[in-house]
Amino acid sequence: MFCAWGGNLARQLVGRLVSLIPILFGVSVVVFLLVRLIPGDPVVALLGMEATPEAVAALRARYALDDPWAVQYLAWMKNLLTGDFGRSVQSGREVLPLLMGALLPTLWLALAATLVSLLIAIPTGVIAATRRDTAADAFASLLSLFGLSMPSFWIGVLLILLFSIHLPLLPASGYVAPGEDLGRFLTHLVLPAITLGTALAAAIMRMTRSTMLEVLQADYVRTARAKGLPHRTVIWKHAYRNAQIPIITLIGIQFGQVLGGVVITETIFSWPGIGKLTVDAIFARDYPVVQGAVLLTAGLFVFINLVTDIVYTIVDPRLRLS
Repeated sequence: MFCAWGGNLARQLVGRLVSLIPILFGVSVVVFLLVRLIPGDPVVALLGMEATPEAVAALRARYALDDPWAVQYLAWMKNLLTGDFGRSVQSGREVLPLLMGALLPTLWLALAATLVSLLIAIPTGVIAATRRDTAADAFASLLSLFGLSMPSFWIGVLLILLFSIHLPLLPASGYVAPGEDLGRFLTHLVLPAITLGTALAAAIMRMTRSTMLEVLQADYVRTARAKGLPHRTVIWKHAYRNAQIPIITLIGIQFGQVLGGVVITETIFSWPGIGKLTVDAIFARDYPVVQGAVLLTAGLFVFINLVTDIVYTIVDPRLRLS
């Protein structure tokens, strides 16, 4: 059985990796065209409106911006195949190190926000489902409605006012690498993680409640109760375990979206993530950075979906036989 599962898993990996090729190709074409349709010129944005025509022409030739779009795209794709994402028009730095430097803070934020959301959503959703139409259920529904309707920038501002101004316990913004000072890194991480995790928790909690309500009506749950199993065992071992598939799907999608960059949260807290880098590059008309960031985000999203599929087979043994 283990060999069969391993074979199915290998086929899934190969199939998803093959599907990644046309996805990234399509994304590369779309982002290449869209960034060039944005009004403005990256050379003028860099040199300023008072730059001489000679200086503008020289810089455009340096970055091959005066070539036809087809030539630019083919050159870009050729460089990508060798791992060269190009150089930033604004800073002159290589794009790949820029993206990797911005991806790590976003990864930390995504992991922390997901952890916060799970700590809030899973217990609350299970309690709301097992105590349907009670005060606990009404409170959970109100809490999820608050999380879904309240804009993340407003939650972030409220947290800054409370914990950074009125109760100066946590820094309002900034980022410190965990390798430099772990304590300061954690204190800077708390507020953006709670801001983002609150919004994520609302959707996960509603999904947990609705899925648990459906599972609790299943025959095997009634059978487990009829056997006299403890309430905790029935809920967590039988009901919640079988309700995990849609919850895992939602968590995987949300985690991929967070890795794509939550611009508002990163901007409010001056968090140097991939979303903030992309927005800054768009305003600066920095084509190589925008193109590289979008491609990296698309690849990460497909990878997260692949990991989610693997988690399915671990959580639900029935899928190993399919």
